[in-house]
Amino acid sequence: MEPKDNNFAAIPQTAVNVVANPAGFFRGMPKTGGFLDPLAFVVIMGFIAGIIQAILGFIGLGHAGGYGGAMMGSFVVIIFMPIVAAIGSFIGAAILLVIWKLMGSQENYETAYRCGAYLMALAPITGIIGVVPYAGGLMTMAIYVFYLVAASIHVHNLPSQKAWLVFGIIGVIFALLGIYAEYKARNMGSEMDKWRKMGKDMRKEYRESAKEYQRASAH
Repeated sequence: MEPKDNNFAAIPQTAVNVVANPAGFFRGMPKTGGFLDPLAFVVIMGFIAGIIQAILGFIGLGHAGGYGGAMMGSFVVIIFMPIVAAIGSFIGAAILLVIWKLMGSQENYETAYRCGAYLMALAPITGIIGVVPYAGGLMTMAIYVFYLVAASIHVHNLPSQKAWLVFGIIGVIFALLGIYAEYKARNMGSEMDKWRKMGKDMRKEYRESAKEYQRASAH
């Protein structure tokens, strides 16, 4: 039985189908039908992922707190995550289309968009996994490679070995870049904490010196 295009009520079940049975979902996924339904799916999944990131940021995990305070960071993530996801879905589909075309796919942009859009079902899951230092990024990339291979085989009719080879190489490259970026970000965060502590200590010393001066002047 082929999965029907999304409506808002069907979005949760569609997400479950993508995550639990990617081969079956992509085998029956309509390759045409417009952009509205997959775009709605992207926006809803982006909103859910934004809520998860906001909660993680509020309790000191993830990146949401980095936008200027836990509460403000949470609000910013919830608002902007669906917007970023929607815009990114069209850009990502273009990139995926180029890769699939180079691999020999005969499908068009709309089909590539639908594949990438429904992979947004993974965003809430990978958002949670991603808080694990270093390993989270590796696991996230491995998950996306697995599902992209499923889409390559069952939608684009590409050989399994070629799909694993191409997306495996891409996954390794992005995983290494991600680890390096996380390492630099953590080092930068440590340096900033060090400078903040130094500034706090200097302000404390200045206030104590000022108090000592006032007491000496009073005598």
